[in-house]
Amino acid sequence: MARALTWGADEKVLLVLAAAGRLASRGREAPLRRAGNHALLVTVGATLLPHGLKLVFDQTRPDRRTVIGHVHGIPLSGKRKDAFPSGHALHMGALASAASELPAGLRRAIRAIAVGLSLTRIVILARWASDVVAGFALGAILERVLRLWTGYPNGISTEDDHADS
Repeated sequence: MARALTWGADEKVLLVLAAAGRLASRGREAPLRRAGNHALLVTVGATLLPHGLKLVFDQTRPDRRTVIGHVHGIPLSGKRKDAFPSGHALHMGALASAASELPAGLRRAIRAIAVGLSLTRIVILARWASDVVAGFALGAILERVLRLWTGYPNGISTEDDHADS
């Protein structure tokens, strides 16, 4: 089940969704256009950043260090030395950060899903826990930095939405 769930944080899937969201936001009010632009830019950045970092860091994936996991059905994933950072977790950290501008109930649901999808990378032995935590944090930082450029969230929510965050 974790292998299937992990696709929810795959960069190809997220790029398609972000591009569709940006297209859907065209012709809408300015806050929605801004959110669509922001989502696409963050998704592209979250796709490129881990690939660049993996050129610098050579950390062996946990699925290459265990035989027992393979006996129990754990597949090999990705390139052997591409453990750091988790790109899936980086995308999910960015999503969780962007959700801070949504109403409380939706914000909590998105954050729970983001954490859950990130944890699937540990469950299927594709990443070390440290790679997932670092990826999630890098994603949140990336999203916050890109806000300076895109102007997100101006006009998306109200202060009342944040009272119980």
